[in-house]
Amino acid sequence: MKKARVYRRPQVAVAALEKGLSAAIFHGDCFDLLRAMPDQSVDLIISSPPYCMGKEYESDNDLATFQTSHALLMPQLVRVLRDGGNLCWQVGWHVKNGIAAPLDYFVYAEMAKHETMLLRNRIIWTFGHGLHCTNRFSGRHETVLWFSKGKNYEFDLDAVRVRQKYPGKTYSHGPKRGLPSGNPLGKNPGDVWEIPNVKANHIEKSDHPCQFPVALVQRLIRALSKRNEIVLDPFCGVASAGVAALFENRRFLGAELSRGYVSIGVKRLNDMSVGKTKFRPVEREIYVPKPTEKVAIAPANYFISTERY
Repeated sequence: MKKARVYRRPQVAVAALEKGLSAAIFHGDCFDLLRAMPDQSVDLIISSPPYCMGKEYESDNDLATFQTSHALLMPQLVRVLRDGGNLCWQVGWHVKNGIAAPLDYFVYAEMAKHETMLLRNRIIWTFGHGLHCTNRFSGRHETVLWFSKGKNYEFDLDAVRVRQKYPGKTYSHGPKRGLPSGNPLGKNPGDVWEIPNVKANHIEKSDHPCQFPVALVQRLIRALSKRNEIVLDPFCGVASAGVAALFENRRFLGAELSRGYVSIGVKRLNDMSVGKTKFRPVEREIYVPKPTEKVAIAPANYFISTERY
């Protein structure tokens, strides 16, 4: 696997990936990178944009800025995404003076202007830790909006199935009575995902204050793209999406304004290329059965694939 590289010219970053580089980060504005990219040149877009809440990496703390930037950004993202490709946009809340606005509402409103982009899921990402509020309930979830470009799109459910909660459960009546009622490969993970967020003691923690976990991206990449396809993150931060992409044998292209985050991101990508990057993989086991719970134990004749677990 060739090492990841940083580029100051967007055209060079795009060309490097086309020539076989596994990962490239453009140090600059994502709009410059997008303008340099050909139509339908990426297979999957995954990102978490700035929420415009005054974080150290944000230049504005106004909701109108978020709306204006997305009105300009979405047409470019749609243009570079191939037909049948997918776009996943992870956002939370814009909170100012204790008043919250759900950012996915504004993202959906902009994306709905593009008739080729179809909403497939609104995924709830829930986590156990965060700021403790005193004037409202503490926020413990954010959302991922998954859009496909067109009606025929990439989706591999088998790649992301999770263990059945009760693998020994059987049909109670009818011609299949006594036979296992669940899919032996596992069940659909649903649209509520409990994945720890990256806080101080998390194995992935870097200097980025709002780093999202590799596991969140990993599941999306497995389900919504194929090996060797290109994953784009226009706000790549410390390249968590890139780490997930390389681990899942995809190629990665990102853009980032901060020199510090670019340096961290490239190091993580290059460590990943030699298997050194530390991250918490996507959770698989959702239930540990007790010995007394017969229904949670698979019958001896029930084939369960362990390849993906």
